Amino acid sequence: MAMLRESPWYQEILREGEARGEIRGEVRGIQTGLETLLEIKFGNPGLELMPIIYQIKDLQQLKAIQQAIKTVNSVEELRQLL
Repeated sequence: MAMLRESPWYQEILREGEARGEIRGEVRGIQTGLETLLEIKFGNPGLELMPIIYQIKDLQQLKAIQQAIKTVNSVEELRQLL
């Protein structure tokens, strides 16, 4: 088992797994932050967008939504951007 852990393949697989885990954690963190932002800005109507947002796994898209929340004036306006 020790030889396996030292192999380059094992190390590469381990690094890839760690990177994927970090990305998943960051995605989840942004999604949670978006939920809080939507609740603060729009109340329950804003939270109705969360099923759509939880489907999004792309970090850049989630960050764009985060920025958009700052400038939109309504849930419907944000829904159109999604």
